[in-house]
Amino acid sequence: MKQIDNTDADLPVGERFTSPQKNTGYFFSVVPIDTALEQIRKIAPDIGNETISLDEADERILAMPVYASSDIPGFDRSWKDGYALIAADTVSASEAVPVLLTCTGTIEMGEDDKTTISRGLCRYIPTGGTLPPGADAVVMIEYTERLDNAILIKRPVFSGENCIKKDEDFSAGDLIFEAGWVLRPQDIGVLASIGKAFIRVRKKPIIGIISTGRELVPVDACPQPGQVREVNSHLISVILRRHGAIPVHYGIVRDDEEHLTDLLNTAADECDAVIISGGSSKDEKDITARVIEACGTVYIHGISLAPGKPTIIGTVAKKPVIGLPGHPASTCMVLILVVTPLIQAMEGKSVSHTISLPVRMTTSVPSEKGRETYIRVRIQDGNATPLLGKSGLLNTLKDSDGIIRVPAGVEGLEAGDMTEAILW
Repeated sequence: MKQIDNTDADLPVGERFTSPQKNTGYFFSVVPIDTALEQIRKIAPDIGNETISLDEADERILAMPVYASSDIPGFDRSWKDGYALIAADTVSASEAVPVLLTCTGTIEMGEDDKTTISRGLCRYIPTGGTLPPGADAVVMIEYTERLDNAILIKRPVFSGENCIKKDEDFSAGDLIFEAGWVLRPQDIGVLASIGKAFIRVRKKPIIGIISTGRELVPVDACPQPGQVREVNSHLISVILRRHGAIPVHYGIVRDDEEHLTDLLNTAADECDAVIISGGSSKDEKDITARVIEACGTVYIHGISLAPGKPTIIGTVAKKPVIGLPGHPASTCMVLILVVTPLIQAMEGKSVSHTISLPVRMTTSVPSEKGRETYIRVRIQDGNATPLLGKSGLLNTLKDSDGIIRVPAGVEGLEAGDMTEAILW
């Protein structure tokens, strides 16, 4: 096995252990989280674009900018029920002395009424109706009284009042959405209004999931002593879907390097990235690092964060491969801090795209100075309560709403300190 070359990334060398299969050295090199994210940016592949229908576009990422091909709404229209008229006719109107105008009929919805409005005339118009030629305002029906064809106007209106100009929403050529925009339900309505039945978006990353561990059994099995149900692939799958990726399950490998090698090569061939859960540690039992290195390249083995320190970042067949620690709490942490940025980079988002909010610590929490620590917290009314526990336990995950970061340069946070919480 060759020694990992961290020269390009300027990575510090940490603990060393020796592979039992070969006599060459192997490095466990702990790097800051920022260095890991920079490596993520470098290895994130371009997964390409696809065309989808508008009804499928919610939360998809635009692959190219969208411009208005014409003026929107495209015609002058009313945005109130009332009477289309010439504003100058209403200058003297009041409740005591209304202005009398003659109604020449009704404008129907969807009708392009060519009947010109001249001084002394008006025409009934519904909300959304086309403003007729000559009219420059609409008086709301609440300020009128009708006596056959005679309309009493009880307040003045100014030119343009209660009207929408033909290019007031968008003018032809206007940039409406830039490339990389994450579409929301309201954006779908805008795209429909400019005639975009189909749009070009970034493809969703397809990410393979491999679980390792001789102690693992499927979730529907009854574990025997020493066995545990396989949790992580399901946790990973849900988080991947939540962040716009498509998970593909490749099953459980029982710490067999040959089997893991075969599955990893298959997953790298079929997917845009691969996650290996378990088998990542900092000693000779780390089969994940050995297999990734044998099949491709290991760039990082060890990130200065707790929990999640033994995380691996590498590539196989130019596809990113992330090796996660086996404990669910560590897995969840690395998914949010490392895998989510990988998905965002593949989709064209900023890798710093996370949901966070300011919180106040309810109690003090210690931290090991020199490495970043991430602590699960329950959040209520802007206050964050730490949920301390062993990384192999699930109860703190169940009760938590997110995590807080204790920077590497400090020894902890005090009760009352303000910090940022990253939401799950």
